[in-house]
Amino acid sequence: MLSQKGEHMAEYNVGDLVAEFLHILGVKDVFGVVSVHNIPMLDAIGRRNYIKMIPARGEMGAGHMADGYARAQNGLGVVFTSTGPGAANVVGAIVEARFSGSSVLHFTGQTATENLDKNQGTVHDVSDQLGMLKSISKEAIRIDNVDNVLSNLLEAVKIALTPPTGPVSIEIPIDIQRTVIKRPENLDTIKIPSIDLPVGELSSLDQIETIIKNSKRKMLWVGNGCKFAREEVEKFTNMGFALVTSTLGRGVIPESNSMSFGAFNAVPIIEEFYKTIDLMIVVGSRLRGHETRDMSLKLPENIIQIDIDPKAKNRTYKTKLFHCGDARKVLSELANRLSGQLTLDKEWESEISSLKSKILDDYKANLGAYKNFPEIIRQVLPENGIWVRDVTISNSMWGNRSMFINKPEQNIYPVGAAIGPGMALAIGASMGSRESKTIAMCGDGGFMLNLPDLWTAAETNCDVVFLVMNDHGYGVIKHIQESMYGGRKFYADLIGPNFEELAKVVKMRYSRIDHANELEKKLKESLSFSGPVLLEVNVHSVGEMPRYFAPPPHALKG
Repeated sequence: MLSQKGEHMAEYNVGDLVAEFLHILGVKDVFGVVSVHNIPMLDAIGRRNYIKMIPARGEMGAGHMADGYARAQNGLGVVFTSTGPGAANVVGAIVEARFSGSSVLHFTGQTATENLDKNQGTVHDVSDQLGMLKSISKEAIRIDNVDNVLSNLLEAVKIALTPPTGPVSIEIPIDIQRTVIKRPENLDTIKIPSIDLPVGELSSLDQIETIIKNSKRKMLWVGNGCKFAREEVEKFTNMGFALVTSTLGRGVIPESNSMSFGAFNAVPIIEEFYKTIDLMIVVGSRLRGHETRDMSLKLPENIIQIDIDPKAKNRTYKTKLFHCGDARKVLSELANRLSGQLTLDKEWESEISSLKSKILDDYKANLGAYKNFPEIIRQVLPENGIWVRDVTISNSMWGNRSMFINKPEQNIYPVGAAIGPGMALAIGASMGSRESKTIAMCGDGGFMLNLPDLWTAAETNCDVVFLVMNDHGYGVIKHIQESMYGGRKFYADLIGPNFEELAKVVKMRYSRIDHANELEKKLKESLSFSGPVLLEVNVHSVGEMPRYFAPPPHALKG
């Protein structure tokens, strides 16, 4: 039998179909850990050699790599894990992909169909694996019939890519993977399923149009669901709308734009500014509690919300009008209706620009020795470079705000606020955007959680500078302990490695920053190399970290 492109094969099985399916859809890289219950699929990928398999050192890292890959190219990320413990190990990464809305396909195996769901103690058999996967994924699909493999695969892709996007787990029992089948005749002609999204009720659009025309001081709050609507958002800023984004909505237009406050959505100055706003239109954003001080942030009274997910209505903030529709289509329709009727007032633009400068200056004044880090990193990182962060004091204070983002694909961080994913997200992002340099800012505590994948970075020769902010412990936790727990810093001081010696073991380039004025020179040097570099920032030498912690209102009650 001939497989795609004419290779001779004695047999063609479901594993071969999975491999060809991914290749035909344009997948170039997958991540994972090979194991007894996924060998047929990975063997098929290896025999064809169309797709590169990146062998992570653990399933959690592999999942984060697939997530970073998906975000960096605004497409599909693919991860393969084993069954049972292997599938459980990827849970944290799938949870993060769900937070970020990443279109990740998670392929895992299962025990043979004759043993399914019988709790017979077969290898890697756990109780209700599919239920576990359903609880963490946007959807989980079991393929236990060889007649519907292709249709199930197409359905999984469509679910993953349909807004609100998210990860889909695909469980294929080992005997199904091995089953010899006839190669589908239509396999070579399949395409990513078309996704038709609604613009929503026209009467609702009529109301929004009228409200916009009757408002003077107008704003957009853009979130993840609208971050790729650059053309449409630019039309609104050109019509006089100021712009603020969620952290995940960053880069919808370049944050250097005079009408954009970027992700400075909850600082005191902007909160005062909200009091002067006639209308705020929230597009594709949940107004997450994590970014609104658990919904205590005072927003303008007149809020219109536009979201593809009907469940978003009044989920966090009550709005005057909710419109269910695709963000890009809705903004495009409204922009066409308003074309030629609204213009950008220069005094209003000047007010926005001046306020933005004040916010940046005030914010910079609180960063101590690190006050110039955001500007230096922005200057040194190429325009198309990717800015990956782990959850650290540095990211919470300035990485999520002050270092300007040009495109949404450049903005990668753990949306679920977990420490640890940064290293693996950066490896995946670098593989997904091979023409770009990547900087991954991590804390030393979080860096240790995925330490084995430093060898994955070295093996793949990914173009990442791992900027490790080393304060010898969990700095964020210690700030919280100082603020709320009498300064008792239990369990937050860690013994870590000598990073220079670690880099030697991994055979990775290394450099260290002991003074703030060394950042520009050493970061430029690190980015000039091809391949991964470990660049340590000696926090105890550079200077004290800015104070991070401000407790949410609920934390102070009772």
